Amino acid sequence: MSPAACFVQEIFSSVQGEGPCVGCRQIFVRFAGCNLKCAYCDTPGDPSPPSCRYELTPGKKDFTLLANPLTPVQTAAAVARLNPEIHHSLSLTGGEPLLHAEFLQELIPLLPEFRCGIYLETNGSLPRELSRVIRLVDLVAMDIKLPGTAGLPPLWEKHREFLAAARQKQVFVKIVVDEKTVLEEFDRAVGLVGEAGGIPLTIQPVTRPDGKPGIAPERLLFLQERALGSLSDVRVIPQVHKLLGVP
Repeated sequence: MSPAACFVQEIFSSVQGEGPCVGCRQIFVRFAGCNLKCAYCDTPGDPSPPSCRYELTPGKKDFTLLANPLTPVQTAAAVARLNPEIHHSLSLTGGEPLLHAEFLQELIPLLPEFRCGIYLETNGSLPRELSRVIRLVDLVAMDIKLPGTAGLPPLWEKHREFLAAARQKQVFVKIVVDEKTVLEEFDRAVGLVGEAGGIPLTIQPVTRPDGKPGIAPERLLFLQERALGSLSDVRVIPQVHKLLGVP
């Protein structure tokens, strides 16, 4: 398949449910496929879905299907039909959007303007791919994956390299936690954020299948207090879009 075409899972309008931009209206372009497999992942895993779910009217959930793969021109045209003027920014999400860095290089210059630009949501493990698109994005929402919580091998050096590159733009870091979170891993992640300097940290509780946080509130407050010992901006924010019942 040509790199000028890409498998996209969804294109829709909703509110950002995670991190410091929570509540902001965004258009989401959700790419298919990921290079990681987190234990708590809540997005479809098919790397090559036959169709993309596309919302015709912002916020109305009147979805239709577009045949995959999509070209940059097709993707940009779909975004333009969702009334960009009312939106804070456009979220490139996934999956892992940086798996499609070449596609993003073609897509982003075709996109309409947004008040706050292009918002990249990423697992923070592909620093070389980030370097190819960093000049084209405005905000970077980066995960640091705790091995014991995510069920992954350690990614500390990848995260360190990624964060160094991401600091060229506005960036914040998210750490997902649950009752099994290992304190030593949490402290190491906080240390990475501290090394980068002046970057906001969001602590996000895992959302259980019943929609409730997968960690006791007392434990969340303990982790926040611990992080505030070395960082100045640490927020506890659940997945608000799930509480609201929006995509």
